[in-house]
Formats: sequence, structure tokens, C-alpha cells
Amino acid sequence: MLSAFRNLHPLVINILIGTMFGRMATSMSIPFLAIYLTQVKHVSPGQTGLIIAVSSLVGICTSFAGGYLSDRLGRKVVLFVSIFLWAGVFILFGMAETVSGFFAANALNGFCKSIFEPASRALLADLTEPKNRLAIFNLRYTAINVGVIFGPLLGFYFGSSESTSAFFIAASVYVLYGISLIVTYKKTGYSGANLKVAANQKPVRFTDAARIAINDRILLLALIGNILAVLAYAQFNSTLPQFLSGSLGGEKGAGLFSGLLILNAVTVITIQYPLLAFVKKYPPILSILAGNLVSSISVLLFAFADSVPLWGAVIFLFTIGEVLMFSMTDAFLDSIAKPNLRGTYFGAMGFTQIGNIAGPSLGGFLLSWFGFSDPLPVFGILAAISLLGVPVMFTVRVHMKRELIHGGASKTAI
Repeated sequence: MLSAFRNLHPLVINILIGTMFGRMATSMSIPFLAIYLTQVKHVSPGQTGLIIAVSSLVGICTSFAGGYLSDRLGRKVVLFVSIFLWAGVFILFGMAETVSGFFAANALNGFCKSIFEPASRALLADLTEPKNRLAIFNLRYTAINVGVIFGPLLGFYFGSSESTSAFFIAASVYVLYGISLIVTYKKTGYSGANLKVAANQKPVRFTDAARIAINDRILLLALIGNILAVLAYAQFNSTLPQFLSGSLGGEKGAGLFSGLLILNAVTVITIQYPLLAFVKKYPPILSILAGNLVSSISVLLFAFADSVPLWGAVIFLFTIGEVLMFSMTDAFLDSIAKPNLRGTYFGAMGFTQIGNIAGPSLGGFLLSWFGFSDPLPVFGILAAISLLGVPVMFTVRVHMKRELIHGGASKTAI
């Protein structure tokens, strides 16, 4: 694995470092938004769930187009435009005072994220040899979680559950990230010329790219399975903080949630590579399936945790499921993507944000219906729905085996 980290392209290093600081900035602000809205602005859990969910709703509508644009226009243009727009969105968060203001800010947040991230992940794949991509994707995942270790600490220190000042810090970080990308592109002279379509081949039109994706049965089934899996994961940043703040009180709930965020990130970094060394022996789809199963069980156990040690144990189990899912998702996508549509395939994975809409919205509704004193039906229903992703993922595995027989699938994918 160490060989994958030697002679990394400067843009790969830039994206990995930028990802770390970007996630540090967002994790000191966004995860506390639900607590701030319910405890300070006195927004109902249902409305709060919708505000959190709108980011993913917009992501669904724009991620595929964003990935396609990075294939058609080039990664550079898409990255530059989206990252500076994103910085402006965080300023809007900091200035928001009304429910509609936060709704608009988080909608734009979803737009920028859905445009920037498929392009950045596709660029990592562009600049990395196929044999090293799994390692690089997981290094990016590590960078995310290093940022998430320090972000909640800073968020708690700056009182992110009581004010929106941390969003201005996030804006500054993303401006610096954007400037660093401009400088690195200029110094390396990289233009992505090696990825341009051959002279005798016309660029793929958007409608053709959409048709290719729609007709890819494996991609569609994987999207459905991931939507259900993400529904469980989404509870960690939406329903859980609302439940903790409502059942324990605002300050105590925010403190426990900050600790759980840090435990989650530390656990990811601690177990990621040992776990990866084991699961990489198996097809990525099996790792994603197992992660879905573990995450769903963990969400059910949220209803039974009634002490700090129990919460720690449940979040540790939840994190195992997270690592099993997300450490292999990019590798799975890369293995099934058409070479000239890599950005499009990464963009298509944005449809899994449906889970990030259904999760917070349904979680907020269930909390409003059952209340904070009766968590079992809340988390039980959420876990049961997410668990439906397991048979869907198994079906993906079956179809991939069939395609292998007919020579249409990558051996590494199944």
C-alpha cells in the first residue's frame, strides 16, 4: 500500500489536504445546525429535518449533471467555480436568521457539494494508476475523518450549537482551498489533456450519458441499495443530535454528541486500514452489503443506549458499518464506470442522497410523533427500512456474477 503514496501528483496531495481542512471546517458547523435550530431558533424537529434534508434533495438533482460537466468541460473549470460558490454559501449560513434563510443556505450547500465532490473524486482517479486507486480513495476517507476529529472540538469551543459564527470560519477555509487549487494547477501545468476524447470519437452528450447510466442495471441496483444504507447513516447527523438534545438538554446533548462525533472519527482512523486489509480480499459489493447490515443494527441500538459507555459501544459498532460501506464505495464505482464517463458515474452516486433526504425527514417526523421519551419505535422503524438494502445489494452481487460469465464485468468488482 505504501507504494501507492509514492510520487503522488501535487493535485492529489492538494485535494487530500484540502479535503481534510474542508471537512474540519464543515464538521465544526453543519453537524451542530440541528441543535442550533431546535434549541436556539425553536424550530420544530420536523422543520429542522426538512432543512437538513434539502441539501441532499438538491444534490440529487444536480450531482449527475455536475459529474457529467466535469467529463465534458474538464475537472478544472468545475472545481474552481464550485469551490468559491461554496465559500459564499457558508457566509450565507452565518448571516441567516429565518427558517427560509437556513433552508436556502443548505439548498445551495447541497448544490455546491454535489458539483465539487464528483469532480474531485474523478480527478483523484484520473491522476492515479488503477492498482493504487483503492488506497488513494481510502486516504481521502482518512483525510475526511482526521478533519472530523478536530472539527467538533472546535465547533463545541466556538459554541456552534448556540451561534452561526463557525460558518464564517468555514467560508475562509474554502476560499484558501480554492486558491491553493489555482496555484497548484498553475505550477503543474496540468490540463487533463490525457483524458480528452479521441479525435475520431465525439464527446458524449448529456442525454446519451443519462441513457448509458439508466441502462446500467448494476449501477441502478447499487444506487437503490446505497440509498437504503445511507438512510441509516444519515441518522447520525440529523435524528441523533435532535434526540440527544431533546432527551438530555441542549448543552448536555451537544456535549455528548460532540464526543460521539470525535469517537466516530478516531475509530475510523484506527480501524480503517486493518479492516481494509481484510475486506479488500473480497468483492467491494460484499463489504458494502455488510456495512449496510451493521449500520442498520446500530441504529436500532440507539434506542437502548442509556449511558456514556453504551453510547460509545454503539457508535463504535456504527463506525464499523460506516467503514465497511464508504471505504469501498468509490472503488466499486471506479470498477464499473465507463472510462470516458468516470465523472458521470461518480455524479450518479449523488442519487444516494435520497437516503439523506428520507433519513432526516422521516427521523424528524418520528421524533415529533413519538417524542423523545420513546426512542424504540423511532429508531426501530428507521433501522428496519434501512435493512432492506441488504437483499438489494445481494441482488447486485448476483447480477455482477452473471455479467462476469458474459465478460461484461471487472473481476475486481465482484
